[in-house]
Parts: sequence; C-alpha cells; structure tokens
Amino acid sequence: MPPVSPDPISPRSARVSAARRLAKRNFRGKDRLFLAEGPQAVREAAGHRVDGTPTLVELFATAEAAERYADIIGAARDAGARVHLASEDVIADISTTVTPQGLVGVCRFLDTPFEEILAARPQLVAVLAHVRDPGNAGTVLRCADAAGAEAVVLTDASVDLYNPKAVRASVGSHFHLPVAVGVPVERAVEGLKDAGVRILAADGAGDRDLDEELDKGSMGGPTAWVFGNEAWGLPEETRALADAVVRVPIHGKAESLNLATAAAVCLYASARAQRASGGCRSVTQS
Repeated sequence: MPPVSPDPISPRSARVSAARRLAKRNFRGKDRLFLAEGPQAVREAAGHRVDGTPTLVELFATAEAAERYADIIGAARDAGARVHLASEDVIADISTTVTPQGLVGVCRFLDTPFEEILAARPQLVAVLAHVRDPGNAGTVLRCADAAGAEAVVLTDASVDLYNPKAVRASVGSHFHLPVAVGVPVERAVEGLKDAGVRILAADGAGDRDLDEELDKGSMGGPTAWVFGNEAWGLPEETRALADAVVRVPIHGKAESLNLATAAAVCLYASARAQRASGGCRSVTQS
C-alpha cells in the first residue's frame, strides 16, 4: 500500500496544482477526474470500483482529519490511492467549500453508458432534462438513491455530474447507482420505452394528479420520471414524449414545490407502488 507522506505536501506541488484545477469543468473533462470532499464522500469513493478499478486515485488530508478518520485513510491506502498529509491552507486551496472538512479526494469518472443501464432492465429511473443547478442535480441523485432507483440519466443539456456542488449535494450517492450523462432527451425516452419503462413527466400543469394515479394502481410497473429545468420546467416537446404528464397535488397554499422536493415525492410514490402487492418489486425486497 502507498505510504502516507510523513510531511505535509508543499502548496507548490504539482499534485496540489493538478487537484486544484479540477474545480473547473474543462480540466475535469480533460483529466476525467473530479473532487470528492468530506468524510462521507471520500469514504464512499474509497470503497468504490468500476470494473475492478478503484475510483479513488489520490487523497489529501490534514493531520487532524487523518487522525479522526483513520479508517478512511486506511481504506484509501487499501484502494491504492496516494495519500498526502496537507496543511489546512492547502486543503482550503483545493477545496471548493467555505469550511472544508479536512479531506479531499481525487476520483476517476464513474458515469455509466446509457446502453448498460437499459440492458439492466431498470424498474425506477430519474431523468434530469435541462436541469442546470448543480445542487438540485446532486439532491435529486441522492433522492433517487434513497428511493431505491436503479439509475439516473442526465440529458445533454443538463449540469455537469461532477460539478463540486453536485457531488457535495449527493452526499456520496454518486458512488451508489449508475448515472448516464450527455444523453439527448429523445434518446433517453425512446430507449427507456423500448426497455419496457413507462415515462412520466413531472409538471405542475400536468393533466393527471399523482394521488389519483396512486389510487388507480397504475404506478406499479417500471417507471422513469422526467424532471425539467428549475425555472421553466419541461418544454411542450418533452412533455409530448411522455406516456403521461403528472402533477404533484398542492393541498396547502404553497405556490409550488422546488425541483428536488417534487422529485423526492414522485420517486417515493413510485417506490411505494412498486413494492406494494401486485407491483413489479417484491414487498420483501430491500
């Protein structure tokens, strides 16, 4: 296993410079590397592999964090990652957060080809169409993970999956389920339909009500939810691709729900329906 550097790495080190530049999308794409910050994300990265290749490449840790999270340091070394002790100033220089937690990992890209997702015959999928806010994208990814979805698809007009804010917002869920990126929305819908998945577009102006759909028992089959842009929702041409356009009912006086909240409601509604008697999942499946 690679040893932990006995002395803090120099702020002028080429390794620090290479990590720092991953805050920018063009360098992430060129190097096919991204940053995972904080103990939860780094812990998940250290245990993650793609086709047997460890995802975590490098880890920078303050002396305090290395002591506090000795298990993570050990897991990183077991994964073959280079581990560097770093001053708080170096961590702050690499990190994109206001208050870094002392651990910053450099990870390999881990997105999954869309064809592999289709071949796995997913039962529940979240499709982000033209979603631009990285915090929303990461939170929807986390919601999809929590609801038991098998995949997330980001269309070609959506935010970068590896944006640091998106990675932080997912709180480790980047490492839990397959995510396809850069898929044209028409291709995403067509492929999922061909795989036997019903397409539901989530839209506040939908002609079908989520509660009514649940009451009718129509949501037990394989389902993909399509979520649109935070500001203008889904364009008419995208809604037209769906099998149904469904609104989340507003029972109180709120004007609307934000994207991540609506996504959580929709995904959990499908997850519950699929796990109920007659749904496409066993009620005992975890």
